[in-house]
Order: sequence, then structure tokens, then C-alpha cells
Amino acid sequence: MIREEIKKALQNANLSGALTRFSEAYAVSRQKAYEGLNFEELREKIASIKSYVAEHLDELIQTFINSATENGAKVFYTKSPDEVRNYIIELAKKNNVKSIVKSKSMATEEIHLNKYLKEHGIEVNETDLGEWIIQLAGQRPSHMVLPAIHLTRYDVSDVFTKKVEPVEPDIARMVKFARKHLRRKFLAADMGITGANIAIAETGTLVIFTNEGNARLTMALPKIHVAVVGVEKLVAKMEDIFPIIKALPRSATAQLITSYISFVTKPYRHIDGSQKEFHIILFDNNRSVIAKDPIFKQSLQCIRCASCLNVCPVFRLIGGHVFGKVYTGGIGTILTAWTEGLKASKDIQGLCIQCGNCVRVCPGKIDIPELILEIRKRLAKEEGLNFKTKAIYSVVNNRKLFHSILRAASKLQKPFEKQGFIRHLPFFLSELTTERSLPAIADVPFRDRFKKIKQPKSNKKAVFFAGCLIDFAYPEIGEALVKLLNAANIEVLFPEEQTCCGAPARYSGVMDVAANNSKQNIEALLSVDADYIVSACPTCTVALKKQFVKDLKEQNYGEDLINSAQRLAEKVLDASELINKLIKEDKIKFDKLPETAFTYHDPCHLIRSLGIYKEPRESLESSGMKLIEMFESDTCCGMGGSYSLKFPEISGNILRRKLDNIIKTETKLVCTDCPGCVMQIRGGVDKEGLPIEVKHSLQVLAERLKK
Repeated sequence: MIREEIKKALQNANLSGALTRFSEAYAVSRQKAYEGLNFEELREKIASIKSYVAEHLDELIQTFINSATENGAKVFYTKSPDEVRNYIIELAKKNNVKSIVKSKSMATEEIHLNKYLKEHGIEVNETDLGEWIIQLAGQRPSHMVLPAIHLTRYDVSDVFTKKVEPVEPDIARMVKFARKHLRRKFLAADMGITGANIAIAETGTLVIFTNEGNARLTMALPKIHVAVVGVEKLVAKMEDIFPIIKALPRSATAQLITSYISFVTKPYRHIDGSQKEFHIILFDNNRSVIAKDPIFKQSLQCIRCASCLNVCPVFRLIGGHVFGKVYTGGIGTILTAWTEGLKASKDIQGLCIQCGNCVRVCPGKIDIPELILEIRKRLAKEEGLNFKTKAIYSVVNNRKLFHSILRAASKLQKPFEKQGFIRHLPFFLSELTTERSLPAIADVPFRDRFKKIKQPKSNKKAVFFAGCLIDFAYPEIGEALVKLLNAANIEVLFPEEQTCCGAPARYSGVMDVAANNSKQNIEALLSVDADYIVSACPTCTVALKKQFVKDLKEQNYGEDLINSAQRLAEKVLDASELINKLIKEDKIKFDKLPETAFTYHDPCHLIRSLGIYKEPRESLESSGMKLIEMFESDTCCGMGGSYSLKFPEISGNILRRKLDNIIKTETKLVCTDCPGCVMQIRGGVDKEGLPIEVKHSLQVLAERLKK
């Protein structure tokens, strides 16, 4: 089912075009909007404010109820979506409400309120322009802030023409058309329903952001105002709102401030002078359960800006109708798992490529990829693994068997291998080579080649963790690292018992296999004494440095092994960082060779998980290379480990964009520091027949070493 939805979305040029144009413009505008502000400091404040709410949620709910009640509002707190709907329907019946206007509210989308109101014979009209368009089209929002972003002006003209009356696809005319028709709805409405962006516990105040002013009309014109507010919108006190006011418009739409910010504390008076009814429904639906979950409670730090959607390379290809349900994208996956149940997120959680781009822009400092990994773990634990997955990971779990299969595959691949690539695969495997060529497995793996390398004996030693790709597909990268370290008078050690870092199992939620891989590697890598433990694959570096300890704790391994994992982590360096350090210390020197232009692709784990950005560029430039930066150098290439095998069509589209950006630099060499990125980009270059070389930075540096 989801594969068909993906295919349909990828074939929709209007969709990807609209989302891509917005994403590109957003990146520039957002940067401008945050000029003069310390974003890291701002989001630390927001995370702290919202974290406090999660820790004191029950107390703040009661404080808000007391404050709002004293102000004259009627407050109803419930954990049940049914009770929210029933409260509004009963209130409408009691007051003979025939027509309702609504301003934008994700909480009411969550409980499918419009559907239930219509079933009870009540007319309901969305008044946010995007929401009204979506309502007329019979669709659901594709984005939490920009609900109709997937539609062109021609689509909107068609919707208006079919559902209301003919109007030309001219934006100014359509806005005027919408204003005219919606004003009639406002004037005829008996009830107005809004959401809220913030609810202040100490004062009982609701804070509502809009750009169109429709929320103010929704509150002011009808005789009854109902606000449906998720309890995660609570903050403790008035001063807590200011960091959110600064961040929300800048992160959502890259505006300095929203056009309208409304503070609602007491019931309005109606235009006829009578007292309006003001009802606040504080809505839970598992939020209080999330607050008590030690891992997922950070998701309550979300301020619903949707910046994570705006920078997601997957979202901008397939949109929220595929990547999400009511809530969309990465954060939507997490919210879906809690508001609709874990199984409701089963298909969409797999769409996250784990690039981490969302983490750097989230004003609530939510580690969205990590929480999606936790969903995968819980799904794997709750539902178990299918036969195919069990078979794969039983192999990965057995180092000798795994390595024997890889060695055998190097022989069996011969009918399909040509010039180091596998360009076509038969039958059901054919789609794996549609978008890129695959690397052939090396005839002689690195572990065998290493034995023949003559090294200087030295007191300084480094253990090299090769990882699967360098060991069995790209042994030349491993040889380049040995050459560079030897040039700095560092002897390299290679414990043969090392195995897969566990990333494939870890990113699939199969934690017993990941932890077993961690255990095997800790024992192997600490079996020899060395100054450094070095990896030339950022995914492996992250595993060694950050994940092993976590894996073992989660799987309840003993204290001794966990302590060993911590000792190992302290010695781990990514090769890009270590080589840069040795160059700066003048321990690695280069020949004066002709200057060669290159462009650089930042591996996701290197730049975002390890914070390494300048080092590889500095190293390459110090060797006499000339850097030509590409557009979106730090955007994912589409590899994502096994992601490119699960979703080759998405992976291939992301790769195509990366290749376009490389071509625009007019360089003939792409450098990167991840063997997975080498595999993805080199495979795409080969498939397209481009006259471009793709190399791991270590290879280029080794070639330019002083003889």
C-alpha cells in the first residue's frame, strides 16, 4: 500500500516542485530571520521551558483550570477524543447551533471533529485559507503549517470552480474571492472553534498566532467561542512565552513575527453587547502518558512549527499525504504512534532516512530520528520479526558465517560484475540497480590485504575499525588510511575478530543483534593496546563512540562490559578528525602537485552526529586541492544504509538531486568521508555515465603524500 502511495507521489511533479521550491526558499529566509539571534541559546530556553511542563504536567493542568475558571471561562479537561467531540456536539445542540466557523487547529484534526459535526447536521467551515481549500477539496492537510502547500494555483482554481463558483487561477483574485465567501460564513456562524499555540497556566491565558486574522473573527463574531487545546501547549508562566514567540514564526515560515498574536484571557463581549460563552477544552489523548515516558517525553517540547518538515529530504519528495497521517513528517510519525497507537506508525516510521537534518533546526531540541528509532525498537519487540528479517540478522549475528557469505558472494557475482560495478540484477532484485550501480564485492577483502602491508614499528599505535563496506567493498580506503597513519609514524593494528558495527540491526530496531555486534567489537578492539581507535566510516564512528554503551545498557549486559564500552568510546576518533590533527601538527606532509578542483559532500553522521565539517575540507585544501562548494553540500545523498534497499525510488530521487548539484560545480572530483556515500554517489555517477570521480578523502590525501 505505502509503496503505491510513494510511487504516485514521486510521479506528481507539481507536488515535489512546490515542496522543493518552498524548501530552498525557506532555508535562505530562515537564516535571515534568525540573524542577530543566538538560535542555540533560544532553543535551550524553549527545551527547558517545555521540559518543565512535561515534568509538572498534572500540576500545570490544574493551575490552568483554576486560573481560566476564575477568568470566567468554562474549562473541560478530558483524556478522551470521544468526550471532546461529545462536549462540542452537546453544546451546539443546547444552543441551537446550525453553523460553525473554525480557525486552524491540529487538535481538532486529530480527533476528526469536522466529520462528526457534519454527521450531526451541523455546518462547519474552515476559515484559514489553506484549510478551507483542503476542506473544499475533500483532502486532509499535507503540512502542519501550510496545509495546501501541495496544490498549485491551478489546482486551487479548479477546487473553487467545482465547489463554489468559477474563478481564474490568479492568486490575488482567488484571495479576494475567498475573503468574500468566508466573510459570509463568519457573519452567519453561531459558534467559533479555535485551537491555541500556547496556554499559560498561571494566568489562564490562551495565545493564538495567525497570519490572516481569521482566528480573531472566529473568536469575536459568533456568540460562543470554543478553544480545543492539547495539554502540551501549556507553559508555566507568562515570561515563558517570549522564547516561543521569537522562534515559532521564524521556524515555521521564516517570518520575524506572525501577523496577528492574540491573547485571550476572558470571554469577549458579543457585538450586540451580550456576554459571549467561552469554553476551553483541555485535551490529553495520551499526552500525560508521553510525559511519563523517559524517552518520548521530549516530544512534548514540540511547538508545532513544522521546521522539521521543511528541511526533510524525504518529505519534500513525497509530502505529508504519504509521510504522515494527521500529523506529518518525522515529528508526525512520533505523534501518530502515541495518538493513534504504535501500529498506526508502522509504515510511515520507515520513511525516515535518519539524516538528522531536522535535529539542527528544531527549536524544541527534539531528537526526532532517535525517537523514530525507539518506535522501530518497540515495534520489533511488540510484533516480532518476519522470517526474512530473522534470517538476515541471524547471519549478521554470526561473524564467521557473515564473512564467509561475503567471500562467497565475491565469486558468485562474476556474471554480473563489470569494471568494479554491478549494473544489472535479475528478476525481483532488478530495482536495486535502477537508480545506481552497486559496488562489486572486493576479490580480496581489506583484512587479507592488511596482512601484506609493511609498516614501520612505532610506539604510537592505532586500531583500525574497518566496517563492512571498507573491509569487503572498498579495501583501498583502508589501505589509504594505513598509508597516512604510517606517514605520521603511527602503526596500525587490525584485530580480525571485529565485525559489523551493528548499524543495520540498530536502525531496524533489532537491538539484540546490535548489542551482540557491540559486544563482539568491544572484545576485539580492546584485545590490543593502542592510542587511538580509528574509523573511516562516520556511521561506524557514531556506533563506537555513542551507541555501544547505549545498546548494552538497553539489553541489560553486565557492568564490566558497559565499562569496557565506555573505555573504548574515549579512544575513538573519526579518521577525518585524526588526519586533520596530524596534518596541523606537521606530521603528515604533501608533495607540491598541480592544484585540482573538487567539491565536497558532507556525510550526515559526520556533520550532524559528530559535528565534523571543517576538518576534511581543511585537510584536502592543505594538500593543494581547490574546494568548489556545492549547493546543499550537507543534504543527504539518499544512501541511509539499508534505506536505499528498502526505498530505492526515494533514495534514487534524493541521489539525482545530489548529482545535479555536483554537476553544477563543474568539478570532476567529488570527495566525501563515508564509504556509504561513496557507494551511493559513485553508483549514481556510473549509472548516469558522468565523467566524474568519486573518492573517499583519505584516498586523495594518500595519493598526494610527500614521497
